[in-house]
Formats: sequence, structure tokens, C-alpha cells
Amino acid sequence: MPTASLIAQGESPIMNGNHENHYGDHEAKDFDLVCIGFGPASLAIAVALHDLAVPAKALFLERQPQFAWHAGMLLPGARMQISFLKDLATFRDPRSYFTFLNYLKCKNRLEAFTNLGTFLPLREEFNDYLTWAAGHFTDQVQYGAEVTSVAPAEANHNIVGSWHVTFQDRDSGHTSTVTAQHVVIALGGTPRLPRSLEQVGPRVVHSSQYLSAVSTLLPRLDPADTRLAVIGGGQSAAEIFDDLTSRYREANITLFTTASALRPSDDSPFVNEIFDPNVVSSFYDLNPEARNYTIAENRATNYSVVRTPLLEHLYEKLYQQRLHCPDEQAWPHKIATLSELQDVQTKADGRLSLTFSNPRSLAKTQVDGVDLVIVGTGYTRNAHEQILQKAKHLLSSTFGDVERNYRLKMMDGRVSPSCGIWLQGCCEASHGLSDSLLSILAVRGGELVKSIFGKGPLPNGNKKGISSNGIPAREPLNAINEQN
Repeated sequence: MPTASLIAQGESPIMNGNHENHYGDHEAKDFDLVCIGFGPASLAIAVALHDLAVPAKALFLERQPQFAWHAGMLLPGARMQISFLKDLATFRDPRSYFTFLNYLKCKNRLEAFTNLGTFLPLREEFNDYLTWAAGHFTDQVQYGAEVTSVAPAEANHNIVGSWHVTFQDRDSGHTSTVTAQHVVIALGGTPRLPRSLEQVGPRVVHSSQYLSAVSTLLPRLDPADTRLAVIGGGQSAAEIFDDLTSRYREANITLFTTASALRPSDDSPFVNEIFDPNVVSSFYDLNPEARNYTIAENRATNYSVVRTPLLEHLYEKLYQQRLHCPDEQAWPHKIATLSELQDVQTKADGRLSLTFSNPRSLAKTQVDGVDLVIVGTGYTRNAHEQILQKAKHLLSSTFGDVERNYRLKMMDGRVSPSCGIWLQGCCEASHGLSDSLLSILAVRGGELVKSIFGKGPLPNGNKKGISSNGIPAREPLNAINEQN
């Protein structure tokens, strides 16, 4: 029995002892839906499919060997920056089995968490919640699968009715192709490095790989003879600087930022309303100039900013150095503002020499003997463009031109209305600042499922169809019996 049906009947694909992978072993080749990527965005879609009892035959393709969410930044003590209520389901349906509160109940921590008196769980705990939820859909996920292309299948009367999705097993190198009527691309971000650091090598690490670098590279170094550089002015860079200065008190560690100071994020309640799911439609209806203005006006909520408690903590750390040593130049841990990276050279001993420029005075500063550079300069979100090259000729405009329901706009008469490609997490320009964040996942997942499956029978599903009022009510997960 397909996993979708197992879950709908209240049986867990993990707990019931059925470990056959009906979808991932390629016995099936035709799907109603293929999601490329299985991070929080696709996981929210899987949850919505379950909650709305949609009898779709779905496959999720994920390049990582197992579910992981920002594994490189699960730092000790790091907390979420948004409320736990912005989970995979609550804003869409607080009765869902997959809410964060029900996760706590299943893990026997609901009372204890309540006693904490916080809406901001540890990032480590939220990752465990996401992993717990993902575990219920194991039989629908093919891990270690890197998608290389999405191409139109054979057209009927020159109208495309389905897509070929080609992917490679990252372990065996074996290439497979499946067919899907609908494709969702939710690849997440690609780590972005300053151009001068792109070809430097293993002494440069993006924040997404930070914890791995800490455990493998830094233990080999003598802390008293180690110089580390952190580049960036946002939350990730600040957290890494804080973590490094706690782990390696004797090392020389400097945070370099082009700004004149580390700046606080604006998470006040009125401003936070820009992340409400119901704001997406009003933003989408704006003209391009107004959209750009709105994003620029609200950048302080999400880009190159740091939460105030962390700023205060870092300032206190630096003050303690001042207490013992008035000479800032002698401090082992420093924050260098107005420092824009210009050049990087690798010296004979393998260490790096960094050249920074002051964006105001244009004065140059050289920092020699750097053992490791950790870069917290964010992500690019255009990985879908390469995957869609074989479908490019069908697009009505650019790779980012999407409808309100996130469906890529296609040329008139070339693609069947019952077939499409949807984008997730790369539509900030058209859907607003919340597009790549957790804030709207629950509602967006439900909207996307309804926009895809809200009408008609499913060609590859279990033929139950969908009720006349759009989506049938779900069947509860009564049979799942979680332990620990």
C-alpha cells in the first residue's frame, strides 16, 4: 500500500514495520507530483497533502543523504528567531498532527517546554521537530538524489501534459527518470561567497558548513597561534563569532563587516506583520517598483541584522576585554567595522593574507596569517534555473515570472492547464520577504496543494478523486503511537 494511504489511515511508515520504499526504488515511474528538494518547504507540502487527505502519488527528491535543516548552524544554545507557532501546520490547521505542540506531546516534553515560558525554542529542538515530521514520509522520499533536469515529456498536439524529472544517485552515480504531471522546485539557497574567496580552497568555509569545520579543521590548530576571520554582518556571522570566541579564548578572532556597526533586527509586532501569510497577496498585486521599495524598506527585518540580545551579549564580551586591557589592538577578539574584503592571497605556509578596504576613506588594511575564514554572507536562490534549461523555451518570460500560486508562467497554448511547475523559496521579488522563511510555510503549503489538486481526478493516484467542495477532510492519525 502506498505510504500516502498508510498515513491517511493512521499508520506510521516508521512505526508499522513496513520499510519497503514503494516510490524511492523506482518501481513506480509516473507520479502526480514530484517535489525537488525535501527541506521545510517541501515537508510543509507533504504535511498539507496528508492533512487535506489528497490521494496524490507523490515523490520527494533530496540531494542530502538524510533530512537536515541548517545542520551547520545548530549551535549550542542558539534559539529560533520566530515563534514555534510558525511551524509546518498551525497557521493552516492548528488541529493537525504535525504541529510543534503535538511533537512536544509525542516526545513527552509539552509540560516542561511550557515551563520555559518562551515562544522561541532552541534551534536544535526545532530541527528535531522537522526531522520527526519528515520521518513520517520516509517512503515517499528518495535521499541522495540530485536532480539534473526537468524537461517536457512528449506533447499531445504540441501541448505538454507532463514532465520528465531526471536525477542521479549520488552514491552509485546511477541516473533515473520519472514522469510527473506537476513539479515543485524547492531547492533552498546556494551558499554565496564573496568573489575573491570563491577559488581559495579549504581554508574558506561558508556558515552552512560551520559546525563541520569546527569539528574537523580547528582541533588541528594551536589556539595560541591561530588567527580566524569571520566575514559578515548578519545573524549567522554574529553567532559564529560568539561561538568561536567561546570555544577558542586564546585564538585571535576578528569579525569583519562592511557596515559601520552591527545593527539590530526589527522584530517589533507592527513590522512583523509583513511576514503574515495574508500579506503575500497584497504584495504580489503591487507593481514592480512598489515591490522593490517595500523590500528595501523592510530589509532590516531579515538582512544583515542581528537580534538585540545577541548584540548586547557580544558588546559585553568586548567590554570584559576592555576591563582587563585598555588597548583594543591587543584584544584577541575584535569586531572590525567598515571593512570590505578586496583581495585574498595564499602564502607559502598555506595561510591566507586578506586585504580590506574602508568603503568611506578607501584606506587599505592587510591581515596576514589567517588560518581559516568563515563566511556568513547568505545565499543565492537561482539553482532552479539550471535544472529548467530544457524547459526554458516554454516559459512566457523569465525563470522568476510566477503566478500568485507560485506556478511558473508558460507560453499560451504550450502547456496543459492540468500540468505545471511551481517554485518555492526563490520568489522574494514577487511574493515578498517571507518567501524564503518559515513564517508562511504552513499556509503556503496548503495553498499550493489546493491550487494543484483542487479539481478533477488524479491520473496516478488511487482514483478516489476529490470531493465536490474541493478537498476532502483528512482521516486522523489515531494509530500512531510515538515513543520517547
